[in-house]
Amino acid sequence: MSRIFYVTAALITLLGVIGCSNEGEQAQQGAQQGKPAPSVSVVTLEKQPVVHEMVLPGRVSPSRQSQVRPQVDGVITERLFEEGAYVEKGQQLYQIDEARYLAQLNSAKADLKSVEANLKTLEAKARRYDDLVAQNAVSKQEYDDVIAQKDQAQAAISVAEAAVDVAKVNMGYTKVYAPISGRISRSFVTEGTLVTTNQAQQLATITQLDPVFIDMQESGSSIITLRQSMRKQGSMDVELTVDEVTGKRYEQTGSVKFSEVTVDESTGSVTLRAEMPNPEGVLLPGLFVKGHVITGRENALLIPQRATTRQPDGSLSVYVVNKNNEVEGRTLEIGKIYRDQYVVLNGVSEGEKVIVTGYQKVKPGAKVNPSEWQPSSRGSR
Repeated sequence: MSRIFYVTAALITLLGVIGCSNEGEQAQQGAQQGKPAPSVSVVTLEKQPVVHEMVLPGRVSPSRQSQVRPQVDGVITERLFEEGAYVEKGQQLYQIDEARYLAQLNSAKADLKSVEANLKTLEAKARRYDDLVAQNAVSKQEYDDVIAQKDQAQAAISVAEAAVDVAKVNMGYTKVYAPISGRISRSFVTEGTLVTTNQAQQLATITQLDPVFIDMQESGSSIITLRQSMRKQGSMDVELTVDEVTGKRYEQTGSVKFSEVTVDESTGSVTLRAEMPNPEGVLLPGLFVKGHVITGRENALLIPQRATTRQPDGSLSVYVVNKNNEVEGRTLEIGKIYRDQYVVLNGVSEGEKVIVTGYQKVKPGAKVNPSEWQPSSRGSR
């Protein structure tokens, strides 16, 4: 009986140990199965409008500018415009003392009348000599002298008429007109100032502010790509950043007009000129701006650069979350860089979810808990 009791006790103890071991393994497996999947942030790929641009430093210059100068000598008697105002082409700006030029015009007109009267007298005399020379009443020499005097009088009339025209022009130049429309500067002379035709100082400056030119500088090597884009597109839009602190773009859009055909030897750059509407006169000549030359537009898939990993062979790869919330590795073929993102040519498709943050904690095949990535978030990589 004692032997049976000891054997039975040993069997009970062994079964208890085996039972405890099985319960521990089951508990451990349960704990592992209950562990939550790691959280990752993903971005769902979709095609977006992409604007490729070349950012160049630029400076505003007027499309037209005219320095108003006198064309006759004289004293300024009147200024007929408001400084800083908008003036129209042909508007009178100054009046120069015209007394001397009026006298010259009257004198030229009097000379013209005199030579015209002399010509009439000689013409009448020539007609009389026609009859007299036919009757041999006068010599042929006297007749020839009268004809020569008449021809000289006709030439004198041409000279006198030219003198009248010159006097009229000079008389007109006493009124100084605006050669172009635009915003006029302050006046550099006042009433009573003696001006001359050869003086270095202009009377005022008129600047046309709508449109304006944007002269931008680009390196000689990059301009080749830019000129190729110009040939393909025919026209290239240009946008401006006037305030670099706020980064706000100017509301108007211009277009590239031409680029220089030579490279500046001292700077190695080429000047690119764009025309920009300026209806409100916001852009002033001499202002430094940042030009954004639009080299192309497309709809493309974009992936944040922070979502990619550089492989030893130089290729870029990302982790994608499939429909089963499992991780898959992808190798990318990329195009241009757009801001802080890559333009993807191959490797992923529209609608797929790419891990942006948290991909360093997972491996292909792992289960994850994805949530949409917010660009403003600062999650770990």
